Amino acid sequence: MAGRERDRELLLPVVAGEHVAVDEDDSEPTTPVINAGPPPPTTSARVLHLHHHPTGIEAFSRVIRSWAWKKFMSGCVILLPIAITFYTTWWFIRFVDGFFSPIYVHLGIHLFGLGFVTSITFIFLVGVFMSSWLGASLLGLGEFFIKRMPLVRHIYSASKQISAAISPDQSSRAFKEVVIIRHPRIGEYALGFITSTVALRGAGVRGDHQDFACVYVPTNNLYLGDIFLMSRADVIIPDLSVREAIEIVLSGGMSVPKIISAVEGAGGLGDHCRAVKDS
Repeated sequence: MAGRERDRELLLPVVAGEHVAVDEDDSEPTTPVINAGPPPPTTSARVLHLHHHPTGIEAFSRVIRSWAWKKFMSGCVILLPIAITFYTTWWFIRFVDGFFSPIYVHLGIHLFGLGFVTSITFIFLVGVFMSSWLGASLLGLGEFFIKRMPLVRHIYSASKQISAAISPDQSSRAFKEVVIIRHPRIGEYALGFITSTVALRGAGVRGDHQDFACVYVPTNNLYLGDIFLMSRADVIIPDLSVREAIEIVLSGGMSVPKIISAVEGAGGLGDHCRAVKDS
């Protein structure tokens, strides 16, 4: 009897949690009764459980957060340039005011802005004096000694060239005229500045000299660039002032006007040249 029950256990596998009902008196096994738990969730039920749809409160909270973030960034975009402008202006006023304000403080005069007005007046008087023959002579004498100093002469020369680029005096200005040249390939144009003119001997058709314009094309802001010797007939003269062209270069092209008209053309293209760009 015990052997038959052993064979019955080998023939009928019992799963964990299952109970097999066997008659005690009957030698033949009955149909096993399996007590199973609830059926496992299907794949679609698990997906629905994982991808829980947000409730109305959660959706409203997301809309409010998105709206608040957009308005906050809009406020930053509006206030940032205003704050930078006011901070730079305030720093400039304090910087210029600091030249003469210690003198007034030493005299017992505590009035903010008085040093700034004095500095502006002093700069104006220096410009008037240097425009005279005596001032130009003194400036030339000072430059003579400065150019004899090993390190100072390089700093002075570089700073003088930068300041000469925006000088209102046409004769002493480094950038004399704004031009547009074909560069670097056909169909592409670059904005440049005429800094000087040069005569190249033996370059003409009959062996005589040919005049070239020295065109400076900025490649990194305004202080680094390439120099090209080009014939006057190969450049386009736009209706832009030197100051406007400098603003275009420094702003990365953001301040370029919508329409640039050509005053003089290159090879017949100037009369029909119209450069339309977004400002």
